Amino acid sequence: MTSSHSPDSNYGNQIPRRDLLKSAAAAGLFGGLISSRPDTASANIAPGTSKIWDENQKPGTTDWQLTYVHTGRGRRSTPLEGYCSRQSVRPGETIEIMLNAEADTEAVIDVYRMGYYAGAGGRKITRLGPFPVTPQTETEIGANRVRECHWQKATTLTIPDDWLSGVYLGKLMSNSHRYQSYIIFIVRDDRRADLLFQCSDNTWCAYNKWPDEYSLYDSDPPHHSLNGTTRVSFDRPYAKYPQVVDQALSVGSGEFLLWEFPLAYWLEQHGYDVSYISNVDLHTDPEGLKRGKLFLSVGHDEYWSIEMYNSMKQAIENGLNVAFLSGNSICFVAPLVESSDGRPNRIFHRAGRYGGLLEAESFMGPFDMEGPNENLIIGARTINPFNGSGDWIASKADHWLFEGTDMKNGDGIPGLVGWEFHGDPAKIPGLEIVAEGTTINGGNNEAHWMSTIYPGPKGNLVFNASTIYWSMGLSRPPGFVPPFAHYGRPHGPDKRVQTITANFLKKCGVIPPA
Repeated sequence: MTSSHSPDSNYGNQIPRRDLLKSAAAAGLFGGLISSRPDTASANIAPGTSKIWDENQKPGTTDWQLTYVHTGRGRRSTPLEGYCSRQSVRPGETIEIMLNAEADTEAVIDVYRMGYYAGAGGRKITRLGPFPVTPQTETEIGANRVRECHWQKATTLTIPDDWLSGVYLGKLMSNSHRYQSYIIFIVRDDRRADLLFQCSDNTWCAYNKWPDEYSLYDSDPPHHSLNGTTRVSFDRPYAKYPQVVDQALSVGSGEFLLWEFPLAYWLEQHGYDVSYISNVDLHTDPEGLKRGKLFLSVGHDEYWSIEMYNSMKQAIENGLNVAFLSGNSICFVAPLVESSDGRPNRIFHRAGRYGGLLEAESFMGPFDMEGPNENLIIGARTINPFNGSGDWIASKADHWLFEGTDMKNGDGIPGLVGWEFHGDPAKIPGLEIVAEGTTINGGNNEAHWMSTIYPGPKGNLVFNASTIYWSMGLSRPPGFVPPFAHYGRPHGPDKRVQTITANFLKKCGVIPPA
């Protein structure tokens, strides 16, 4: 491994990085965004009171963004692409990085930690390489349509002890062309933290079509797209995302930049004490939930194993606070199994529906099993029609969640609900419906969504925002492209969404340091 903090212009036509933290121009650039400060202003945070706050005082850069991409057949980055051997890694552990190119080349990987960093969104951590990269053997189609790569590794990275938990992007660049793409991995830790931010990387993998039509939603006749036979593997690059948002400049990063980054950006802006985990960490490490006050399900969190479900249900019974700032969550049972070379938790399939199939979902399957109803954890569940768009409308505006928003019953936040959501609330003692309304999909079919909150047995709380788009009401980071689905879209950062979120965190004992 070699490192450098001065990008070489031979790789990807990179411009010199700017110190945005010290730049008055940057202050002007990002100052035009709607403020996303909760009640406790981040300007009052003292250094040394939060690892996240201290990290975000370090110089950031917008150079983490891809500038030039080429997504050819199947939305893949054929000039240069890669993947990692693990979804999540601790400091002191190793992760292997595999690269492929359509012609012999030399490549480097600039590694960035994603956060706020004075509005820049990322900090360059190191440079890996240069490495020789050669065309890899075409990946064969395995049983049940699985595409599992067996590429040569370009490097093995040992995570240094001082790398803070977070989502890390590796920006791939070549010396023979300008096209770029990402690899992505999560650095987790075992420290006590106020917030546990779970990335929805099982769902990233499920929707990944690499190399062309090989997502969990692709099948061979006579199977329907929502079948129980197709398998998907983490051992392949992330292709360009195929639904409701056209963001070619996210290729290789799964769905993190699309649905999850606005929440991470906002949390780190205010110095919230947050530690990041992968879906696989919930699957393998239920004891790890005990180190947090509040667990966050973020964005599009559709695929959970039974182990994940059971661990979360037990954690809520033990007193963990949970916020489902997500939609379509815990919808399908996804058993994680080992790769063909024996690495655990690298392949899964859609084994069944949590709560069983609704009458309108009878076309799905065939499935191996049925999971317990997800509304027993979330408070509500995915309903049918399961996609559409609508306003997020307050129905219990006198609830403490709405303090400081000036919202009244019937007031709506435009376009915030989509493209999937929750309804059909569980009969949990004390459960309250705080917002509800109607979505309409492309066929003008209506669904009734509900946002809920209920008390756990130890004075803890579980909030269900009931929309994949919730984080988009919190911030708009650099490079963010809003989605458009079913003739609707969210408007972006909104004081009311920011205040509701801060109110819930505060009620759970989570406030930014002051």
